[in-house]
Amino acid sequence: MDGSAASWRNTTHDWARTVDTDHLTLIRNDPATFAPGGLRHLVLEVVAYAADEAEYTGGGHCTVTLHADGSVSVTDGGRGTDTRLDADGRPVKKPVMATKDLRFFDHPDAQLLPDGRARRGMSVVAALSERLVHTNRRAGGAWVQRYEYGVPATDLTPIADDGTTGTSVRFLPLAALRRAGRVAPAELARLAASWPYLSVEVHGTGRRAPVTGRRPGR
Repeated sequence: MDGSAASWRNTTHDWARTVDTDHLTLIRNDPATFAPGGLRHLVLEVVAYAADEAEYTGGGHCTVTLHADGSVSVTDGGRGTDTRLDADGRPVKKPVMATKDLRFFDHPDAQLLPDGRARRGMSVVAALSERLVHTNRRAGGAWVQRYEYGVPATDLTPIADDGTTGTSVRFLPLAALRRAGRVAPAELARLAASWPYLSVEVHGTGRRAPVTGRRPGR
């Protein structure tokens, strides 16, 4: 789809907005509200998008890796984040990191995540992370973009197309959230099993074998 982003139909995010600084500031100023339970909630916010994709396609897989430096990677094999060309032929990705998810953020009846807390969207994770790297592979190409506290620190950078599709997000939460404690791989796998169409594999630092949640359809 080509043309002006302002004319594109909004479903989950506002295509006409690249960065909503007021929205990101609101989140950063109140991490207790937007990340109840700390790191565990942030991980579930990211995995929820993989679960959306798995439900849409009829089943999918996601890998969560808890790194030694306190960062977390979430990778899925879905179709990748929607990316379009504007009127000048420049790629524009759906602003999932730096603007609110229109379905959940201000909605009083927002979907609940497996921890029992309201889902608010990926922007919560980005805003409460010192850095976040979003790698996207779609049928039409692949790119990577880095964020700092939810604000893009780079433009979309093309990367080699390896023939696969999917999304990878690696984020380093704020130091205060990291100090609040790590999350156990077995706990994450148990919570992720609540999503019926998504199988989740969790790799924890120092573990020889991953912990796996329920497979789709089981």
